[in-house]
Amino acid sequence: MATAKKAPAKKAPAKKAAAKAAPKKPIAKTAAAKKAAPAKKAPAKKAAAKKAPAKKRAPSAAFMKAMTPSAALAAIIGDKALPRTEVTKKVWDYIKKNKLQDAVNKRMINADAKLKEIFKKAQVSMFEMTKLISSHLK
Repeated sequence: MATAKKAPAKKAPAKKAAAKAAPKKPIAKTAAAKKAAPAKKAPAKKAAAKKAPAKKRAPSAAFMKAMTPSAALAAIIGDKALPRTEVTKKVWDYIKKNKLQDAVNKRMINADAKLKEIFKKAQVSMFEMTKLISSHLK
């Protein structure tokens, strides 16, 4: 019971006839046609599901508690009771106004006469500065 396989029909002569019938296009026109074709745009992403607006984060009560500055610190920021965040901002305003930030290493602060009373050094890093200031707040 052998089955005979049929040979596939040859379609080559049909392709040759179609190729002969169509005239060849110049290369320059096809390149220009490809450039002129509009580029396909990426499919638009689906809009993400809208979340409920996030609540604004409340500042910590410890940072917002008004602190009274010492006499040495009051010479720089004033004698009103301020939260720690405002004290730091006012000290930075003083440093920038008097150009006390080191030109080469911006993390270092060069103390003038008023800041030397607080820092007890000629030069302090910005990270050490907040620690030294906190000892002048009550």
